[in-house]
Amino acid sequence: MNSTTGDQASAYEPYVGVRPYRQDESAKFFGREKEARQISDLWQGNRMTVLYGPSGAGKTSLIHAGVLPLLDPQRTDVLPIGRVSHASAFPIAALPEHNPHVFGLLSSWSPEERPTRLAGLTLRGFLQERPIREDPYGDPVLVLVAIDQAEELFGDALPDRRHREWFIAQMVEALDEDPNLRLLISIRDDHLDTLIEYEPKLAGFDRGRFPLGPLSRPCAVRAAEGPLAGTGRSFADGVADHLVNELRMVKSESGPWQRVIPSKELYEPGPLPFVEPFRLQVVCSALWRSWPGNTPVISDLDLLRHVKKDELLADYFRRSITEVAGTDFAGDRAALTDWLRRTFVDEHGNLQKVPEGRTTTAGVPNSTVRVLLDRHILRVDLQAGKRWYELAHHLLVDPLTQEDAGEEPIRRDAGAEEYLRTAVLALGDGHYEMAAKCAEEAANRSGGDTRLQARIESFRGNVMYRRGDIEGALAHYSQAAVLFETLGATTTVGQLLAAIGRLRVRQGRPATAVQELQTALNRLPDDVSIHTQLAWALWYDGHARAAVDLLTGLLDQEGNVPEALRARGEISADMGVATAALTDLERIRPLQWPRSRAARAFALALIGNLSEAEQQLAEALDEADDDHLVLMYAARVREATGDTRDAADLARLALESASPPLPARLIAEARRLIALPSTASAPSRRSPGS
Repeated sequence: MNSTTGDQASAYEPYVGVRPYRQDESAKFFGREKEARQISDLWQGNRMTVLYGPSGAGKTSLIHAGVLPLLDPQRTDVLPIGRVSHASAFPIAALPEHNPHVFGLLSSWSPEERPTRLAGLTLRGFLQERPIREDPYGDPVLVLVAIDQAEELFGDALPDRRHREWFIAQMVEALDEDPNLRLLISIRDDHLDTLIEYEPKLAGFDRGRFPLGPLSRPCAVRAAEGPLAGTGRSFADGVADHLVNELRMVKSESGPWQRVIPSKELYEPGPLPFVEPFRLQVVCSALWRSWPGNTPVISDLDLLRHVKKDELLADYFRRSITEVAGTDFAGDRAALTDWLRRTFVDEHGNLQKVPEGRTTTAGVPNSTVRVLLDRHILRVDLQAGKRWYELAHHLLVDPLTQEDAGEEPIRRDAGAEEYLRTAVLALGDGHYEMAAKCAEEAANRSGGDTRLQARIESFRGNVMYRRGDIEGALAHYSQAAVLFETLGATTTVGQLLAAIGRLRVRQGRPATAVQELQTALNRLPDDVSIHTQLAWALWYDGHARAAVDLLTGLLDQEGNVPEALRARGEISADMGVATAALTDLERIRPLQWPRSRAARAFALALIGNLSEAEQQLAEALDEADDDHLVLMYAARVREATGDTRDAADLARLALESASPPLPARLIAEARRLIALPSTASAPSRRSPGS
């Protein structure tokens, strides 16, 4: 292919490549006009609409560039398109305990809001705070919300399942509250069955579904020709059709989309051909970059001369493999290529499928498999409720089987900001190893830019925190605080000190945590979350009365602050002030956090309501029977019911909990319970950890 000349380097790029379209690029978006109108109607006409299709079908582009421009701003109130994952350089350890899916969605809806405030809100609470908009006739307009890439909800780890259940419960609550709320969910089709499992919870809402597949041949021609309007360039008659014809795919019996070989029978009746949007974008983007500057109209001959479609797609796959190797395979492209070849190509050069494992697939972490899926290197097929992976295209076989496949150098020209952006996206998707490697590379390339270095260090602290490495998180947050201090960034330093204070409690150093949090408050005196965390640190340090007084002052000043009510209710329960504890915890029901349920169970036991206490405790233990405070509340409830043997077992488990260790007063309480004479209640009692 010819290199791009200066005349060809137009400021207007008609094709976006493989990334999704943005709303401000709707003038370039062609071929999905019918689908955009249908989804717009479904979204506004149903309480919940599900848009589903395979990876690469263009769901995100369709929503942003196709559907949003059709919505009447006088008759709809459209929130920014949301995601249930979130990652940024903000020190996430500074946030109160929160549901990450709820926080991710609220961060999408209100990106300028303080993260510490968003972390304390429910979906219903956030939506209730928004002013009601009315149409020209004085009627409330529809409130349209969308969740893109909703497959991020469906992780397999137990905390993921809990957070998913709570998230869906909150969404149902929000829909119940506002009859004008309309929800659009975009999800990969291999997760549709999992989403459908939650339909009984949504039984009271009218629902619509819309499947999105590849582009039909006429629509693909429009997607190729349409963006060229106004560029001074165009295809000659029939050339775009010829281009699309070369890219057509039909569904094969084995699953993947396979290329249609051009022949004289192409225009005769037969199987309906399709074109994958990402393939069309790869080829059209390359064609635009190589378009001869003195050729305003491209002919078939020009097309054949300048664009060899199979080579372009194979080159895209090579580059994608190289980029994934640079992050997920420690730069070892040969190792990644060898794994892909051994796993997905048999000895005869045919494609083969492998099933997804619980955490790894054919020996590679599932997080890496998801990256390969996003890059269109792999595709997923759902069979009998199980996911099977295979190469996305037969064109991948040659790049994987060529002898020099491992010799392509890893790309090294990206800057620190680009690596940091990649790291942020990787962390948002749960790819911790990839996030750590990209963040480290960003740090290596940051040069003398102190602000950028500080942002990178804060982000690296987030990665360590998500991985459960408290010492690593502390080191990076502390370094970030030093760097931001030199820049005079008072607010950011306060947030980092708050994060460090929370981690000191996790370390079992509450006195140091109190000092760090008081210093953070000096910088951010109005931050409710820091006040609440300081109260927890005081309680851990043995100053329960001071903690309650601090929270009472905060609530008197700020009103209903859920995290402060929750903290005061739990601490009051621990202190044996049952009525006050129940009053506070009732104000934030339904109780989602196991520790709050366990605290309420203990308060109920203190007032003699043992039956309800046992029921509440069973729920808490089912969800978090390894939490040291849940175990201690459970032990004290068991003592109240007369089951001292179970109380001793639970107290012993609580003492063995490592992060954070029990406060000194509760260590003494646990030892007292362990020393009690052994008696047991009815044999139907629930044993710890069962």
